[in-house]
Amino acid sequence: MSDLDAINRLDRDAFVAKLGGVFEHAAWVAEAAHAARPFADRAGLHDAMMEAVRAAPEAARLAFLNGHPELAGPEARAKAMTADSESEQGSAGLDRLTAADAAAFDRLNAAYREKFGFPFIVAVRGRGRTEILALFEERLARGRAEEEATALDEIAAITRMRLERVVAG
Repeated sequence: MSDLDAINRLDRDAFVAKLGGVFEHAAWVAEAAHAARPFADRAGLHDAMMEAVRAAPEAARLAFLNGHPELAGPEARAKAMTADSESEQGSAGLDRLTAADAAAFDRLNAAYREKFGFPFIVAVRGRGRTEILALFEERLARGRAEEEATALDEIAAITRMRLERVVAG
């Protein structure tokens, strides 16, 4: 874990190397946030990173959202997720589903991707399978703009937790 003073002193390449994995397959987020240094606190660093995502062109945001794995989806079954995603999904028991639950996740993942064009994204830490399935159903009833905003809010929650493990407060 690094302290914020050390993070603020890093050159761009070292900054990206240290923080590039906080956002799923999107080191460009850390690269964009580097220019906003120095950060007064970890929240300011996270805000700069989220601003980079929110300010990205629509096509870049869609590609970013599509860089996230489906919950209990093919990447999870193939053990092809990032270590953070694997740990997070495992914490919610999504790596230990019954056949019926796995089928429900597959059905909902397909419906969600068909409707919105990106995977369902939710901060799963502290949530159980039943709650996640209910959120899936609830969010499928929304419009695309509202759901993209919610997905970005969920990414903010996920990455805030990840950043806490990398940068001392």
